[in-house]
Amino acid sequence: MKFFLLPVILLASFLVQAQNAEVYPVFPDCESVKYNSLEDCFKNALVTFITDHFETPPKVISNNYTGEITVVFEVSKEGVFRLMYINAAYDELKGEISRIFSLLPVIEPAKYNAQPTSMQFRLPIKIPLKRNDIQELESLPEDIDEAPKEKKSDNFQTNELVRANNEYDAVRSDLFTNPRYESNINIPLSHEYYSRFDAALNQIGTNNHTASKPFLFKDVSKYYDLKSDAEKLYQDRKTLVGRKIWNEHMFRFQNEDYWFTFDFALDLQLGKDFNDNSADYTYNNTRAAIFQGGLGKHLNFYTVVYENQGRFAGYFNNWAASIRPDGGDPAIIPGRGIAKPFGDDAYDYPVAEGYLSYSPSKYFNVQFGHGKNFIGDGYRSLLVSDVTSPYPYFKLNTTFWKLKYTNTWMSMRDVRPAVTQDGSYRTKYMANHYLSLNVTKRLNIGLFESVIWENDNNRGFDINYLNPVIFYRAIEFSTGARGGNALIGLSGKYKLSNYLNAYTQVIIDEFSSSDIFGGEKSWKNKLGYQLGLKYFDAFKVPNLFLQLEYNQVRPYTYSHNTEVLNYGHNNQSLAHLWGANFRELIAIARYKKDRWYGMAKVIYGKRGFDYDNDFYSYGGDIYRNYEDRPFDNGVKIGQGNTGISFFGQLETGYIINPETNLKLYGSFIYRNMNTDINTRNNFDISTSWLNFGIRTDIFNWYYDY
Repeated sequence: MKFFLLPVILLASFLVQAQNAEVYPVFPDCESVKYNSLEDCFKNALVTFITDHFETPPKVISNNYTGEITVVFEVSKEGVFRLMYINAAYDELKGEISRIFSLLPVIEPAKYNAQPTSMQFRLPIKIPLKRNDIQELESLPEDIDEAPKEKKSDNFQTNELVRANNEYDAVRSDLFTNPRYESNINIPLSHEYYSRFDAALNQIGTNNHTASKPFLFKDVSKYYDLKSDAEKLYQDRKTLVGRKIWNEHMFRFQNEDYWFTFDFALDLQLGKDFNDNSADYTYNNTRAAIFQGGLGKHLNFYTVVYENQGRFAGYFNNWAASIRPDGGDPAIIPGRGIAKPFGDDAYDYPVAEGYLSYSPSKYFNVQFGHGKNFIGDGYRSLLVSDVTSPYPYFKLNTTFWKLKYTNTWMSMRDVRPAVTQDGSYRTKYMANHYLSLNVTKRLNIGLFESVIWENDNNRGFDINYLNPVIFYRAIEFSTGARGGNALIGLSGKYKLSNYLNAYTQVIIDEFSSSDIFGGEKSWKNKLGYQLGLKYFDAFKVPNLFLQLEYNQVRPYTYSHNTEVLNYGHNNQSLAHLWGANFRELIAIARYKKDRWYGMAKVIYGKRGFDYDNDFYSYGGDIYRNYEDRPFDNGVKIGQGNTGISFFGQLETGYIINPETNLKLYGSFIYRNMNTDINTRNNFDISTSWLNFGIRTDIFNWYYDY
């Protein structure tokens, strides 16, 4: 809609900020104007162009806004208009000015001493617009009928030649409008960040799907203004360095065809485990580079490379060492990757993640990358979680009507000495699909199926599982009794109100109704379930989030009689980080006020471990063959070497940069484990871990082992 309340643009307020020019820039219509009138002609031509093309945004009209836009621009020595600065009360006005300036033609540049030079101008534009009477431009001589046409043709050729010869210099950034918030970029998996918009996504009547994660920025922005939320936290910083630290990406570029940003990321921690006498302090030293952007409207990319060294609390180091890979490396840092020695008692563990994200239409999004996924509405997931190391994946999201259908194909590794062949790790593959249906405006249900198979008999990636709508259990049966390991699952969510949600998950590893309901507690009763509640703006306190969750998984769930077909990757579980044979209760509280945030978490659990030098598997280690079980019936949670664990964590922090999610924080963890019998990997231990740091929060650390 064009707004024809007509402009008052203060021509007298043009302020030349470059060196004085002998000749002003010349629009094509001003070429025949006398020298002493070139300045007025340039100003009138520009004002006319802006007036004729300006479309006042509906938001500005509806708010009856009155004010001023300040524009600083340059006409380069090639005659190209380049925006340098826009100050306006609405982003829509900034975008409109940027659009208009992108339409301006290449003109004849200003001249100084007969040489082309650049000029900079300041132009205040009053809103609402009110058109002035524009003075008549001088006419071309009436007796030269063809001259204007020839001149126009010559000028067109000259302009095109200028464009071609100055393509490199013309590649400059337009006004940066933070297009990431409307892009196909994934929102990094961060529990704290996701909690900020979780309430908006779970309002009664919304037709979105919250279980399949990570979310795309463009999908969340339909329900929660992420861009505005970040901009509200901007600080008034006058210097470039100040803006980069507190408000902006380190480097950013945008034009009409593509955009990208580049940032340095940090995860610098320094702490003390007061119960570990083997080290004076704990630390983590992570430096990372993040490059993300978009090519056109449909294709986006993201990559991050981490360089890390660290030494953690004693219990965490013990766990990392207990899952070490074959080949002599001392550990796998949980959730990150294989570590090499660093110094006397620390680890060096490089990590890389990245993906391409393409949406050919509003119904489909396709991703190919190396990273993590998550399925569920809880803090934990019994289906697919982000507690393991990154892995290669190909994902197809299909969204239409009241459905969202997620297909993911992954390549996993088993790095244990028992399965390593010829010095290389064993490869296995995984395919899963998750169908989410909004049954009513309150009720959502989800159906999950997954299958894992190994590269046996040079089988490679089995094309049988490429079909996104087939039932995997039937394919597993047709490929042989030990051809794959299939699991099925259910999920549900019910919106009790806009402030209270209930959610659940069920995982079924071996569906045998006679054993499940027979009452003999058969080992084939390989089930797990989750129950949870979320309370948004709890007790009418804005931004106070409370969560209560219960999880339990019976022994031998996720394991298999063909050991490579366990539900794991890099010696870590793909679902719950405790594996199986456990029950736990989790309580979480989060609060955010401006740039400040706080979190409290308590986890109480009962777990069943194996004994040292014991042939039997009691069902907690998903990497062990379940045929090594001591009995077939009477199987119960916590059997074997029973451990009772308590984990508590307090964290508070300050968001330094809302665009990169850079935070300054302090954390205190108390963990206590009591076992029936102390073994090499599981023993009585109490930990008090104080930690301070600054980190770019783009992935979840899980310390609650």
